[in-house]
Amino acid sequence: MASPSVIRDFDVFEKVHAILLAASGIPPPLHRQLFRKLSSETFDGGDFFSIEPCEGGRKRRLVLSAKFLAKESDVFLIDHAWSFRLPDALKQLREVPSLAERMAALMCVDLDLKSDTEEPELENEGDGKNGNQGNVLKVLEEEMDRVKERGSDAPAWLELEEMGIDDAMLQSLDLSTKFPNLVALNLWGNKLQDVETVVREVTKCRKLKALWLNENPVLQSGRDAITKAIIDGIPGLEIYNSCFTIKSGEWALGFCGGIFGADNPDCSSNTNGSLEGIATLDLSDRSIHHLPKAFSPVSMPSLSHLNLQGNPLDQISAGDLFGILSAFACLQDLEVDIPGPLGNSALKILESFPNLSSLNGVGASRIIEDGKHVIYAALQPRLPEWKSTEPLADSVIGAMWLYLMTYRLADEEKIDETSVWYVMDELGSALQHSDEANFRVAPFLFMPEGQLESAVSLFLDGLMFRYQEHGGISRAYVTDISVGLCFLPSAATDPKDADIIWTSMQIDSEIRKALGLSDNQYINQFPFEACLVMKHHLAETIHKAQGSPQWLQPTYNLQIQLSQLIGDYYARKQDGRDNLWILKPWNMARTIDTTVTGDLSAIIRLMETGPKICQKYIERPALFKGKKFDIRYIILVCSMNPVEIFLADVFWVRLANNPYTLDKDSLFEYETHFTVMIRLRTLYSFPAKEFNWIHGNVKWLDIHQRIRNMIRSLFDSAAAVHPVMHSPFSRAMYGVDVMLDHQYMPKILEVTYCPDCTRACKYDTEAIVGSGGVIRGRDFFNFVFGCLFLDESTHVTKL
Repeated sequence: MASPSVIRDFDVFEKVHAILLAASGIPPPLHRQLFRKLSSETFDGGDFFSIEPCEGGRKRRLVLSAKFLAKESDVFLIDHAWSFRLPDALKQLREVPSLAERMAALMCVDLDLKSDTEEPELENEGDGKNGNQGNVLKVLEEEMDRVKERGSDAPAWLELEEMGIDDAMLQSLDLSTKFPNLVALNLWGNKLQDVETVVREVTKCRKLKALWLNENPVLQSGRDAITKAIIDGIPGLEIYNSCFTIKSGEWALGFCGGIFGADNPDCSSNTNGSLEGIATLDLSDRSIHHLPKAFSPVSMPSLSHLNLQGNPLDQISAGDLFGILSAFACLQDLEVDIPGPLGNSALKILESFPNLSSLNGVGASRIIEDGKHVIYAALQPRLPEWKSTEPLADSVIGAMWLYLMTYRLADEEKIDETSVWYVMDELGSALQHSDEANFRVAPFLFMPEGQLESAVSLFLDGLMFRYQEHGGISRAYVTDISVGLCFLPSAATDPKDADIIWTSMQIDSEIRKALGLSDNQYINQFPFEACLVMKHHLAETIHKAQGSPQWLQPTYNLQIQLSQLIGDYYARKQDGRDNLWILKPWNMARTIDTTVTGDLSAIIRLMETGPKICQKYIERPALFKGKKFDIRYIILVCSMNPVEIFLADVFWVRLANNPYTLDKDSLFEYETHFTVMIRLRTLYSFPAKEFNWIHGNVKWLDIHQRIRNMIRSLFDSAAAVHPVMHSPFSRAMYGVDVMLDHQYMPKILEVTYCPDCTRACKYDTEAIVGSGGVIRGRDFFNFVFGCLFLDESTHVTKL
């Protein structure tokens, strides 16, 4: 069979891709140009753009290097640098040559991992050592000229950040002689290594009020020693490495308030340099233990906005802090850690400061109206986090959530159950968000042969173009049940003739009408049973009826409770508690699209693959021979008013394949953290005969009773919250999945409608509780139907 011909005509391209072109929003005048570049695989973004570091080298941004680019004048292709399914990510990074290195460079997590002989490129490095020194001397000369303009005794301010200065160069510069009144010295991101040399040279500058040595090698080995020596050696130093010292006072406050800077180094050079004009003061993340004496309404009478977040403030009592802040009559906007030095109640803080209009960026009236006790301000930008000691692949895994995009493949029959994640190439990954954007990135799927099979992976975010300048049973009708009809006494061939409709499909009013079903036929569904079988509704039902019982892990519906989850996440992080979470789709089984992670960025990005709940992971589960397990119970529901439910004597244990571990690498291992691979054949013998032997004094019957009580509470909750569930012609079978924690307390995992009972039908088992005796597999559905429709109680126990 001849292969389809490649599209060579623009009109054919436009016709085949009409829907994709419209959905992407690409302006029609650019369609022909797009076709040309796609056909010739032209990636010419480098001719128009360049990539430069930002955020101190933690990120990269794309800038226009061309002199001019008119609105909607061109379109550029963005390739995929890496595509994968989540469980395969770590393996690919470790096994695909150069993949981890490329991703680490793209995501800016390779800076601290370079060898001693390989130095990162510096923005102002120049051509070798002489070039570096030339750039430094130029900065010194310019500052000398400014000092002369101010007067011979005027203060100086030197910005020598990331200029390749090493120990020998620092010594040769002789800064203390050239600038006897040097107030601020910024040496951030240079090559200083020797503690003795650095301490000797900087402490000669006796009038320094601010010194930055951040990201110099000298801090890696001798941080404590150099810190003490410098603070002891410079009598007036108020800011060291961005932090307040114990000597901090008026100058440090003025610097944070925008009064002092390179153009106004010190109040001695400008009579208008007092603190009186400060209206906004950002003291966040300054390692402040006690507020300076100059922090007062007398010095800053106009202060209206204050940010104290990220400071321990552990050398001042909450009462004293309340007293100091309440004295600022103009204070309207306050940002402070909650929980923190002012307590854990936003409402109490507002009561103490009635003049506040906002707290942590949230309106005071809204906080009071909602009754919120813990209010976090806007999150700081989530920059990549890594450790120099961790493998490169692990660093990439931690940073990749800031760069990943996602899509799902589909054909005429179904859509993929799991998502494909991908990283755009260097050009695409350097694009930054802007509220006043001048470029747009759009998805496109190019099919050069006009068919999906020939598609080129320019999926989501594949294009960039400029778009603006700124009772009795006689017959049952059974469908969709894997055990077949042989296990049932009688079956109808037409649903209209059946006494019972037993199906795994949802029967709504339209289907009833289409099939000719009557209201007097029994059906194995209850109205609004979604309150149990959909995971977000299950948690909501339990919360409304029970509050937060111990048998339900903390659970958040990410569609409407993301902010609450983030608050819980940071509160746990601040308290040093475990912070591992599991994300589950609302309505999918077999752990499809389910992920375990402790990364907040991952949680936020995984929301893009579909509606999910985020539930606190059971980090210390009970284990069976070192492996994780859960238990599937079969619940038979005869009535929801009153609640009449039965527990089938047959249940089964589901076991993970691999030994359980919380190693970071294992979180991607499906066979370590999920339990749907193996079902123990001897269903009831597991807990009775082996559980006691493995776990000593633990009594299975005690655990079993706790589980029974939990299941009863679960269905009582549904009946109380949703009385509409009851229907006299409804009967149903549900699967309830339970896990035990390390103290053998049961936790509800999920409820499944019409669960797969193939194994219960295949294997004969010995029941040691309930009715006792041997349960023949082929009789399983006979006693299920007997309980639900004939008031029989064989091999079931009423709860």
